[in-house]
Amino acid sequence: MAKLIHSMVRVMDLQKSLAFYHDVLALGERRRIEFDDFSLVYLGNEEAEFELELTWNHGTGQPYELGNGYGHIAVVVDDLAPVHAKAQALGYQPKEMKSFYNGDTLVARFFFIADPDGYQIEVIERSETFK
Repeated sequence: MAKLIHSMVRVMDLQKSLAFYHDVLALGERRRIEFDDFSLVYLGNEEAEFELELTWNHGTGQPYELGNGYGHIAVVVDDLAPVHAKAQALGYQPKEMKSFYNGDTLVARFFFIADPDGYQIEVIERSETFK
């Protein structure tokens, strides 16, 4: 049986990315592995064992091409509105909050926000569907 442990994104400015993930999603640095040409920084919190790996290739001058295959990373929060308001107050420009229905049944309340490198993050309010 396989266990999901992390997902990785490449970042241009490690400090900007660390601030974003800390300020908006309360993810902190769990550990860091330094190499001559790159750094691996693993983020997480007490909510889950799963981690987000930020790979910072030292000296990269051009933004990464995200391509058309990347979708998004999803996180769940207890209360959507305060997270949205905080992200907006910090200047991160979250998209509007939305409610997604299947007929008359609410499936999810969510918003999307881009991290400093353009990766899309879906922030979903905790529910019976998304725990």
